[in-house]
Amino acid sequence: MTSVKEFRIDEKPTPTGLGRGAFVFTDDYSVFDWGKMPDEIPGKGAALCTMGAYNFELLAEEGIPTHYEGVVLDGETVTLDAALERGRPPREMSIALTQVPDLPHDTGGYDYDAYHDAAGENYLVPMEIVFRNTVPVGSSLRKRSEPADHGLDYDQWPEVPVDLPEPVVEFSTKYEEQDRYLSREEADRIAGRVDIADLESLAREVNGLLNRRASEAGFVHEDGKIECLSHDGEIQVADVVGTFDENRFSYDGQEISKEVIRQYHKRTQPEWVEAVSEAKRRANDRGIAEWKSLCDRQPDPLDERVIDAASDLYRAGTNAYVGREVFDAPAIEDAIGGIEEL
Repeated sequence: MTSVKEFRIDEKPTPTGLGRGAFVFTDDYSVFDWGKMPDEIPGKGAALCTMGAYNFELLAEEGIPTHYEGVVLDGETVTLDAALERGRPPREMSIALTQVPDLPHDTGGYDYDAYHDAAGENYLVPMEIVFRNTVPVGSSLRKRSEPADHGLDYDQWPEVPVDLPEPVVEFSTKYEEQDRYLSREEADRIAGRVDIADLESLAREVNGLLNRRASEAGFVHEDGKIECLSHDGEIQVADVVGTFDENRFSYDGQEISKEVIRQYHKRTQPEWVEAVSEAKRRANDRGIAEWKSLCDRQPDPLDERVIDAASDLYRAGTNAYVGREVFDAPAIEDAIGGIEEL
């Protein structure tokens, strides 16, 4: 609903078979579920495509099933290495497609039974599986739980990131207008034929791989999520994995993710951020899905220096994460310095 990736269908999925298509990564960005914001961040799309493809290929090496089929250059699907050897960071990712039925909504809420009746056994699981290794200052977990719930010896959450003794896995809605976290019982119902214990196990496996790669590259992998499809009894990792938009990373104590832009908006456009929150509350009180029409403010464009700093961060961060100079970008330490000056 708020994705800044374009989506192309080349071959439609059927009730029993996967289709074929692609994600085309744009330089748009979204914060607070707003959708496309007024600005673009140059290089962001290619950076996220490169990082996502890199992680999918790591998952394949570990034998983890995914819907990823390669990146696309000049109409040809190739590996990430083959694309980078041509000196052209990809912006398009080839993927297998599953069925995504409509999710009906009325005053009684969302009808997941209708979703699964239409989906059969070949479908996108309509939720996100979230994993958390740390609790950053901006994490929603701070609003929904106390430190003691996770074995932490704090009376209240400190104003610094906190490492968790063990990763926490949660379930969140995917196709509702406002994301919400689910009880395990509700997640089990929404998942349909898929066992949520299997989803949790897969999420922990992906999280472990991302943790290892992040550490090797000098990052801390704080939190993230996966989405999954179910086809012929097999669960596959779908959407995109382990990018600076899907996950939170830090480097030398500085956030390297979309969270940087979220926090900048909180500091510089607090009235708009509050108007978004108020619109969501009003929509929830009325039992309606569409909240954006209730918001009485629009976001302002970013200053050019903020756009430049964000662009440097995405491109330099991707270079550091994949371990090669994909982009003409500053060293990551210099990119971090630009963010810290904002």
